[in-house]
Amino acid sequence: MMFVEHERKRSGPDTLLAPNIKPQHQRQKTPQFAFLCPFYKPTSFQQLLLPLTLFLLDPPSTMITVTVKWQKEIFKEVEIDTTQSPYVFKCQLYDLTGVPPERQKIMVKGGLLKDDADWSTLGVKEGQKLMMMGTADEVVKSPEKGTVFVEDLPEEEQVVAVGHTAGLFNLGNTCYMNSTLQCLHSVPELKSALIKYSHSGRNNDVDQSSHMLTIATRDLFNELDKSVKPVAPMQFWMVLRKKYPQFGQLHNGVFMQQDAEECWTQLLYTLSQSLRSPGSSDNPDAVKALFGIELISRIHCQESNEESSETESVYSLKCHISQEVNHLHEGIKHGLKSDLEKASPVLGRSATYLKESRINALPRYLTVQFVRFFWKRESNQKAKILRKVDYPLELDVYDFCSDDLRKKLEAPRQILRNEEGKKLGLKVNEKSSAQKENDVKMSDAEGSSNGEGEPSVVPMNEDGEKETQMTGIYDLVAVLTHKGRSADSGHYVGWVKQENGKWIEFDDDNPKPKVEDDITRLSGGGDWHMAYIIMYKARVVSV
Repeated sequence: MMFVEHERKRSGPDTLLAPNIKPQHQRQKTPQFAFLCPFYKPTSFQQLLLPLTLFLLDPPSTMITVTVKWQKEIFKEVEIDTTQSPYVFKCQLYDLTGVPPERQKIMVKGGLLKDDADWSTLGVKEGQKLMMMGTADEVVKSPEKGTVFVEDLPEEEQVVAVGHTAGLFNLGNTCYMNSTLQCLHSVPELKSALIKYSHSGRNNDVDQSSHMLTIATRDLFNELDKSVKPVAPMQFWMVLRKKYPQFGQLHNGVFMQQDAEECWTQLLYTLSQSLRSPGSSDNPDAVKALFGIELISRIHCQESNEESSETESVYSLKCHISQEVNHLHEGIKHGLKSDLEKASPVLGRSATYLKESRINALPRYLTVQFVRFFWKRESNQKAKILRKVDYPLELDVYDFCSDDLRKKLEAPRQILRNEEGKKLGLKVNEKSSAQKENDVKMSDAEGSSNGEGEPSVVPMNEDGEKETQMTGIYDLVAVLTHKGRSADSGHYVGWVKQENGKWIEFDDDNPKPKVEDDITRLSGGGDWHMAYIIMYKARVVSV
């Protein structure tokens, strides 16, 4: 009963609250900001704490609005955050004007506005007008032509963009042929001579099969120049087998691997016959001028003391490999000496002769073959010499030349040394008067002076360009390698230097970019690709 009375007493509007909570009209008023501070409790010091709390929660504004004048433009209501460095303000102005912060000159109290200045010491006021000087960056113009992707270009332009020509499909053990073609295709002068060769250019001295092989070579080179996709050399291969049946040998119904050096030699020989025709090229013997090496040889028999000399033209030097040969220079030196067994008129029987050769005329492109294969009687097949023989990227053949050719090379080599010295910033010594007089005498002796005894004008070729002279120095431009233990097996690859100076590995239909270090690693010594044929291009000077 008491409980019921108690309930009735508390049944008024204020009695619905919990016993320990006072009615609202009896509670002390709490400031509106108190919900932000959970530790706030009303005390007798409330009047003192309230202003401080309000200041902390709502500090004075740090933003200042100014007007900036730049050239003829005025930017109003530009905000400055005085808590940030002036560099931030300059970045804002860069967005508005295009003037980089380092070029902005803004006048303030005390001089120019520095990136790390303190705004509080500068006295910048609300609404103040600031002046800025500086030149804006040039606006980047949109390209006149839209982006063109390589695959959307015509094929001839794709070749230029890619930086190398197409690969060649392997038609069945034809890597020997593909690598040979890629190396020879890198010779622009040979391609020019082939372009001038027409279908009707054949004369009676050239047989039909040679004529057709020349046409096939020309057409294939032309197709390689215009394509980025691999090319199938089917027509060339058919004509090659017709001209030289040994390249069509079969084993168990499959075409056999052949020797790349034999393919290289036979193709150059055919082209030399075809391009010699007067109507086919401006040069009556284009191939000989490009690849022909004139050798003068001394043949001596120690027994009979007989001695004779002969001159011959070859398309490559031989690098003989033995236990003493570690470098190309040594191998070529060995290759220029050989023993001959022939009948001696004086002795009336067979005798041994020593043949020593020297280069008497240099080609534009010097080819060197590493004699790595020899016939092994025990296995009745060609075996391979795996010995490492280093070769340089730059070859100087001066030591292999005859005395007459060395004399002709002296002046061009001096010109080349002077040109290279100038590139390096070296001071070039002028010729002495005695040297100049000697040069004039040499020119007179060679019939190169005019009627007054003075040196004639610099000779010009048919195109009106200065003629060039050999220096005896060559730069490596192509390497044909072989991987494997036998010439009749394994795999051949061509490594060719492009006109832009980059190297490309032509592994059949898969061309891959390489660097010079990759090329110098092809010197042998294991089962990896090793140089079999290398080709150098002459470094010439204008005279």
